[in-house]
Parts: sequence; C-alpha cells; structure tokens
Amino acid sequence: MKKQIPILITATVGTVLVLSVFFPPAKMLGEDFSLFFDIIAVFAFFLGGGNLVRVHFIKVYRRKSDWVYSVVTLVGFTMMLASGLFKLGGPPGISGSVTADGSYLNTMFIHIIAPLSSTMYALLAFFVASASYRAFRAKNREATILLIAAFVILLGRTPLGMMATGWVWESLSIFQIPNLAVWVMNVPNLAGQRSILIGVGLGVVAMSLRLILGMDRTYLGGDND
Repeated sequence: MKKQIPILITATVGTVLVLSVFFPPAKMLGEDFSLFFDIIAVFAFFLGGGNLVRVHFIKVYRRKSDWVYSVVTLVGFTMMLASGLFKLGGPPGISGSVTADGSYLNTMFIHIIAPLSSTMYALLAFFVASASYRAFRAKNREATILLIAAFVILLGRTPLGMMATGWVWESLSIFQIPNLAVWVMNVPNLAGQRSILIGVGLGVVAMSLRLILGMDRTYLGGDND
C-alpha cells in the first residue's frame, strides 16, 4: 500500500495532464493540477534550503576539508534570505518589491552575485578554448568538417569575413563567408537541432508512459519492486 498509492497518484495526474492537452474539457483540470505542482514545489525550496544549511553546518562543525568555504556559503545564504524575507532597505508593506532600488537584496545581487557570475563565465572561456582545441583537431573526416564549419562561423561573425570574400560575384553570394555562415546555422545546424529535439521528445514520451503505467518506480526510492 505504501507504494501503490504514490503509483496511483502519479498515473492519475499524468493521465489528466496528457488528456488536458488533447481534450479541451480537461484543460481546466490540467491547469489545476499544474497549480498543485507549483504549491508542492514551494516546499521543495524549504527542503533544499534546509539541506544546504545542514550539510554545510556539519562540515563547519566537524572542521572538514575546506570548511571555510562552507562558512562563506552559510553567511551568504543567511544574508540573502534575511534581506528578502524582511525586505531590508526596501519599501515596507506586503506590496513592496524585494528587488526595489536601494534594497539590500538588490544591492547584493548587483554588486556581489552579478560580478561573481561574470567572473565564472570569463573563466569558462579558457576551458571552452581548451576543449575546442582538442575537438577541432582534424584527426578524421568528421573532425575536419567540424573544424571547417567552426572556422566559417567564427570568420563570418567578423568584418574580416566580408573583406576576404567581398569580391565574390553577386550571383555566387552564397560563397561569401558571412552568407555561408548564415547558411550553416540555418540549414545543417538547424536540422541537427531538430533531430535532437525529436529524439528528446520521443524519450520524454517513453519515460512518461513508463511512469504512468507504473513500470518505472525509481521516484519512490529504494528498489523498483
């Protein structure tokens, strides 16, 4: 019974959500079920925040490796949470925005989180360059095609691309590097993206059917019996 009830709830909700897409009378019921999901998701934020505090507090208490970073995490989490809950520095009242100009939450986001995010993305550029160097070495036919396509795209996004091929006749303008870059993005690249999306869609359908029919019970935890 402990497992049958969750399986029954999952099958019922999944069936209703599928029917709400194809049958208009069930649309309102599907919207209500989606609203219930949003309500349940709110509790997930409490569980996630509580788990974050618990994990890092234990790490600090036991003085584990790099426990100083856990202190920074706890302090930052507490400051942001308090600033948002009590609207510190912002307009009072329930209708006051927590992200109003001058509020502590908005100030910390602009002057701390945004610069840190920019720094992380800037550091990722070096990893992307390293990965690109390894991936674009023309070891075989596929890698050569990838290298040529990447070169065309990169060159087509710069004025140098037009300067290098601006002399090409108007009737053969497709061979101008900027136009060729647009063609690569709109034809081969888009075709590949659509193929991936179709495969992902089929995978979602298959996984959803397994959940609705009770064939996949991994969400219950433990074994699948």
